[in-house]
Amino acid sequence: QVQLVESGGGSVQAGGSLRLSCVISRDSTYWAGWFRQGPGKEREGVAAIHRFGSTHYADSVTGRFTISRDNAKNTLYLQMNSLKPEDTAMYYCAAGGARLDRATYNYWGQGTQVTVSS
Repeated sequence: QVQLVESGGGSVQAGGSLRLSCVISRDSTYWAGWFRQGPGKEREGVAAIHRFGSTHYADSVTGRFTISRDNAKNTLYLQMNSLKPEDTAMYYCAAGGARLDRATYNYWGQGTQVTVSS
C-alpha cells in the first residue's frame, strides 16, 4: 500500500507564496501530481511530473507554480508563487497515474488546505 502525506498548506495574502510537500512511501510510480478542489468545484489537475522530469501544468497556474520531485527522498513539491484568491482549495498529491488525468491516479493523500485572501 502506497501512502502519501502532504504538508505546507496555510493562509496567505494574494501575491504571496507557499510550498507544498508530499512524502510518498515506497514510491516506484512514474507520474505524480498535485490536484485541488475548491468549494463547490470538481477536483482538477494542477501540475504533474514524471520520474524522469517531464512536467505538465494546468493553464491557470502556468508561470506561477513549479512542481518538482526528489526521487531519493520520495518527496514531491509544489512551489506556488503569485497566489490568487481563486487558488484557494484543498490540495491533494497523487501518484500512480498519468499526467493530469485525475481518473488514472491510484494513490491519494489526505489533502492540505490553501487559503488565499485578497
